[in-house]
Amino acid sequence: MSDRTTGAARAALAPDAPPTPAPQAVPAGDTPARAQAGQPAPLAPAARFFPSLAAVYRAQLSRARVARIPLLFVATFQSVGIMILMRGVVDGGSEARAVVAGSSVLVVAFVALNLLAQYFGQLRAGGGLDHYATLPVPPASVVLGAAAAYASFTLPGTLVTAVFGCLLFGLPLSGLWILAAVVPLAGAALAGLGAALGLLAPRQELATLAGQLGMSAALLLGVLPAERMPAVIVWARDLLPSTYGVEAFARTFEASPDWAAVVFDLGVCAAVGVLSLTVATWAYRRAAVR
Repeated sequence: MSDRTTGAARAALAPDAPPTPAPQAVPAGDTPARAQAGQPAPLAPAARFFPSLAAVYRAQLSRARVARIPLLFVATFQSVGIMILMRGVVDGGSEARAVVAGSSVLVVAFVALNLLAQYFGQLRAGGGLDHYATLPVPPASVVLGAAAAYASFTLPGTLVTAVFGCLLFGLPLSGLWILAAVVPLAGAALAGLGAALGLLAPRQELATLAGQLGMSAALLLGVLPAERMPAVIVWARDLLPSTYGVEAFARTFEASPDWAAVVFDLGVCAAVGVLSLTVATWAYRRAAVR
């Protein structure tokens, strides 16, 4: 077979190849960078979670620094006043432990639940969420950063309230170290709940109302001794996340604390905190895209 016949057979069996485009000549005045100007620029890498969380936390902390002293004064004065009023009807025992523990955790509820619900409700109504939506930060870092900043204000007021209550009712001061676990865990649960209420409320006024009702529930169900409440109220008390922080703190005043029950109560606070902050993050995404 000749070379001409072999070439014809190969051309018949091979698939049709697309024609190779001729290279376009770049004008003399254009450079390679100018020729690629029409291509989209690569996006910057997404911000990592923990650096974003730290940045939001510092921003929120510096923003609320001016209002720190009034917040601490109002929350602490309210709880101290409640203990002074209850001193006239409570002598000691389990009731005194409940009053001191409930008043101390009430400081956390006032800031983390009430004020955070108002803040996120105002942020949503005023269009402040649009600012955070344009930032390349994860939504969870915005919610956690704001919640942590507000919860940070509660530790000094909680400590002052607890010391005053112990001196007022004659309780030992040796168990106050448990506040290092009660405040962040109860604060996380209440802050997540407050953020969710503020972001899910359709109007700013309803967010404020929800925060006030939540703080009132923490006041009535946390400060008053459970032994004097009806069974229905006790069941409602068990649904409030701050109740477990109160119980964990109150158990440390006993002569022989049940540490297994203390760890269980703190674990419930941690679980509710994770759940409520997850719901608040979802509510933030939902409100930011509207």
